[in-house]
Amino acid sequence: MQSNILSLVLIVTQLIFISGFSQAQPSEPRLSKSDYIQRYGQQAVKEMHAIGVPASITLAQGMLESDYGNSPLAKYANNHFGIKCHKGWEGPSFIQDDDEANECFRKYYDAQDSYRDHSEFLRTRDRYASLFDLKTTDYKGWAHGLKSAGYATNPKYADLVIRIIEENELYKYDEVVKLPDTDQVAQVEHKLRAPEAPKVLAVRAVSVSDNNIKYVRAGKGETAAAIAEANNMGLWQILKYNDLEKHDVIMAGDIIYLQPKRNYAAAETHLVTAGETLRSISQQYGVKIKKLQKMNNLEPNYIPKAGERLQLRDLGIVNERLTGR
Repeated sequence: MQSNILSLVLIVTQLIFISGFSQAQPSEPRLSKSDYIQRYGQQAVKEMHAIGVPASITLAQGMLESDYGNSPLAKYANNHFGIKCHKGWEGPSFIQDDDEANECFRKYYDAQDSYRDHSEFLRTRDRYASLFDLKTTDYKGWAHGLKSAGYATNPKYADLVIRIIEENELYKYDEVVKLPDTDQVAQVEHKLRAPEAPKVLAVRAVSVSDNNIKYVRAGKGETAAAIAEANNMGLWQILKYNDLEKHDVIMAGDIIYLQPKRNYAAAETHLVTAGETLRSISQQYGVKIKKLQKMNNLEPNYIPKAGERLQLRDLGIVNERLTGR
């Protein structure tokens, strides 16, 4: 009996000690407004120059959607913009309650991927196309346009974004003409200090396709990883945007897109020649393979025949916009 009482006393004492110890631990430091701006301001400017979304809008949305980087979605999924999985998302996911219980949100390896995906999310969806006709200094027009296009359900969303921009003077970031790519410089300097022979990044001019997609031409012996590194992108982006597998061989002169392909091409049709595949046609015109299949009622593994004419644009689309998505 005494042994049982002693054991119980020891257990209770341990529980009290553990409880007191855990309560004494300092909580994880919370990012302030200035912390967030200092940490992600440069990335917002990079996105503005690469994709065209004003840096002030990107920063303000990130601050609002992520509670200045302190929300569970930002801390555990690196998702700063509340972007949900949506159809076609093939990356990792994070489940949490939002408008409904157990909703699926995109999860990223780091915040930089979240910022890039946010830019491309806006650029590649038709309902945001008109925003890219605005100047990057017109943050009020962008804020109201995002609300009108349905980015958020809060009726005061535009006012909240504008208030964050003006209270923190984020509009100054929209006036940055050029930002040195310090990340890439640091990568190159690190390689020069390393004992192994340094790799030379194959930096070349970026071109723009007829339907407004940025791309480069692959060099001899170049890999998807090398192209990703040279353009400050993730390998997964190059693979996904170009329908490539990790170990696929890239030939010199191949078109490698730096942005997602579109739902339709600038040209209306394509006459198939011998040896062409749906992927090669997709790369030639910058139109997604799944859209080619849908527009032409093709099976997933269909091999096009020489002399066949494929539709590259949905005949039902009215007033198509090729200046942005």
